[in-house]
Amino acid sequence: METKKARVAELERLIQKYQASYYGGEAEISDGEFDLLWDELGTLAPESDVLKKIGTSPDVDGFPKARHLIPMGSQDKASNPQEFLAWAEKMGMEEQNLTETARKKADKNKNDVSTLTNEKNRLTKTFIVQYKLDGASLELQYEKGTLVRAVTRGDGITGDVITANARRMAGTVQKLDVQFTGGVRGEVVMTHDVWKEKYSDKANCRNAANGIMRRKDGEGCEDLKLIVYDASALNDDGFFKDEIEKLQWLKKRGFQTTETKTFTTAREIIAWRDETQAGRDALPFDIDGLVVKDVQTDMADLRKARPEKQIAFKFELETAFSVLREVIWSESGATYTPIGVVDPVRLAGTTVKRANLNNPDMIRAMGLKIGSTVSVVKRGEIIPKIEGLAPVSTSDETKEIEFPQVCGSCGTTLTDAGTRLYCPNPACPKRLLHRLEKWVSVLDIRELGEKLIGQLFEKERVRQIGDLYTLKTEELAEYDRMGDLSAAKVIRHIQTKRELSLAAFVAGFDFEGIAETTMEKIAAAGFDTLKELRKASVDDLAAVYGLGEITASVIVDGLKECTKEMDAVLKTGVISIATPPAEDTQPMRGLSFCFTGELKSMKRGEAEEKIKALGAQAKSSVVKGLSYLVTNDPASGSSKNKKARELGVTVIGEDEFIALLSSKPKKPAVPAQGELF
Repeated sequence: METKKARVAELERLIQKYQASYYGGEAEISDGEFDLLWDELGTLAPESDVLKKIGTSPDVDGFPKARHLIPMGSQDKASNPQEFLAWAEKMGMEEQNLTETARKKADKNKNDVSTLTNEKNRLTKTFIVQYKLDGASLELQYEKGTLVRAVTRGDGITGDVITANARRMAGTVQKLDVQFTGGVRGEVVMTHDVWKEKYSDKANCRNAANGIMRRKDGEGCEDLKLIVYDASALNDDGFFKDEIEKLQWLKKRGFQTTETKTFTTAREIIAWRDETQAGRDALPFDIDGLVVKDVQTDMADLRKARPEKQIAFKFELETAFSVLREVIWSESGATYTPIGVVDPVRLAGTTVKRANLNNPDMIRAMGLKIGSTVSVVKRGEIIPKIEGLAPVSTSDETKEIEFPQVCGSCGTTLTDAGTRLYCPNPACPKRLLHRLEKWVSVLDIRELGEKLIGQLFEKERVRQIGDLYTLKTEELAEYDRMGDLSAAKVIRHIQTKRELSLAAFVAGFDFEGIAETTMEKIAAAGFDTLKELRKASVDDLAAVYGLGEITASVIVDGLKECTKEMDAVLKTGVISIATPPAEDTQPMRGLSFCFTGELKSMKRGEAEEKIKALGAQAKSSVVKGLSYLVTNDPASGSSKNKKARELGVTVIGEDEFIALLSSKPKKPAVPAQGELF
C-alpha cells in the first residue's frame, strides 16, 4: 500500500513537472514517455486531481487555439518487413502480372512490344517514399498567399497557434508567389550540429525542438527548421493531381521538402529502408523511419483518423548493450516480478537504468547472470526490456541470479511456476490486503481509501471482503481523520446495494492474473452463473478460446479458495450477481466502452455495470476496435482522448452516453467520411 501511495505521489510530481517544462519551452521527455506516466497514474489513481486539472482548459498553455485545415491523424505503422509486406499486398504494390487480354494480344503478335509495355505500365502502381522526420508537426495556414497562422498538432483537430514563433524558423515561407488559400504541413526539426552546440542538455533534438517552438517569448526559434511534405487547398480537393506534383509545387514556392523517392515494388522499398537506417546517423537531423504513400492524392483518405493509403515504415528497434548488475523483485499482491538493473545506457534519447525481465522462465531461457552483457531495447521506444545476451561479453565475472525463496510477508515458501513466482499461502497478509483493495476498486468505493483499508487491516477488524459489510458508523468514527460524518458517508457507500455481473464479482476477488475481461470471455462461453462456473473443471475452462490450462487452473483454484468468502458476501444482501440476460435483452452486445474523467450523474463503476447489463464490454484503456470513449470533456487534450482520435474511436460526453443508454444502439456510430472521429 505504501509503495503504491509513494508511486502515485511520484507520478503526480513528475507529470506536473514535465507539463510545466513542456509548455514553458523546455521539454525534458518525449510525448510517448509523458503519455506512459499519465496512463500509469490513471490506472493507479483515476481520481487524482492532477488528471482533472491538466489539459482541461483550452488556454492552459497560454496559446490561442485553431482548427487544422489538413487533418493531423495518426498513420498505421509497420515495424518490420513482414508487416510492411502485408500492407503492400493490400495496396496492390507488388509487381503485377499481365492481364489475360494482354497475353492473348501478345500471342497473336510476338513483336507487339508496345502492347506489353503499355499494359504493364497501366498495372504497375507507383508509391512515393519519404523520410519520417522525428520532430514536431506544424501546419502553416495561408489566405490568398499570405501566412495567417501556424498551428501545432495539438489533439489532431485543434492545436496551438504559434505564428510568431514559426515566422522565426528557417523554412517558413511567409508570402507565396501565388494566390493560394489552404494549408502546408511539415515537421519542425533541430539539426544535430545545433543541438550539440547549444542544446546538448536536452535529451535529444526532438525534445529540444518541441520545447523551443512553444516558448512564449519565441527565443531560440531561429535555431529550428521547418521541412514540409504536404499541402491542401481549401475547398478544392482537385488542386493537386498527385503527390509528386504537390512536392514540385511546394519546392517552387520556396519550401524545403523532405527526401522523396518513387518505387513500384515493396522489395525495393525494404532495401531502401535498410540502406537509410544504416546511414541515418550521417543525416543532419533525426528520422525514425520512412513514410510510404500512394502517389495518387486521395483527400477523402487523408481526412480519415488513420489513412489507409499511407503507412509509417519504422526502423528496427534501437538496441543498446549494457551489463546486468542486479535483479530486484517487484511485489504486486502475491506475485514477484523480476526487474533488471543495468549500467546506465542511452537508448532512444533517454538514459535507461532498469529493464523488464517478465518472469523466471525468461531469465532461465536467456541464461542470464549477474554480470552478463545484455541487449536492451525499448518496446514502442518507451518501455525498456532485456532481450537477451549480447553477441560479445564485456564482463569476465558473473554469478547466478538469486530467486526469492520465501514470502517477505508471511514466510511461506514461494511457488516457481515458470511464468510467475508467487506466494501460494491463501492467508498471506499481503495477499489478503491486496484482495480488499481490488474489491474496493472494482466497486469504485472511493470513500474507502487505501489508508483507511490499511488501518482496518492492521487492527484485524477487516481481513476478508465480507468483513467490510459488518462495519458500523460508530466504530469507524474512531479511526484517524474520520469523525461521525465521514464515517457515516463511508458506511453508506459500502452498504449501497449493487448488482454486479458475474465477471466483475469474480474479478473483485483478485485471482492472480485474472482480469474482468477474462471472466467476461468465460461467461460468454456459457459459464455465466456462479453455480455453472464452480462446476467447471480445468479442462472445461481451458477449452474456452484464448485461455489455456494455466489460466483455467488459477480460476478453478481461486474459486475453491474463495467459496466461503464469496458466499458470505452474497449472504449480506448488499451484493448480488446479475441474472444472465436473454440474447434479445442485450442490445449493446458487440459494443465496448472506456470511461475517463469523473461523471456527474453516476460513478464510473455504475456506468460500467449499466453497459455490461446491456451486453457491452467495459475497457480500462483505449484500444483498437473500441466503440466509444466516454469522457467529461470530449475536447480535452488528455492522452486517452488523443489516442481515441488516432484510432478513429468515437468520443462522446456524459449526455450523449446517457442518451445511448436510453436508445440502446445495436451498432456503434460510424463516423462520416472525412471526420476525424
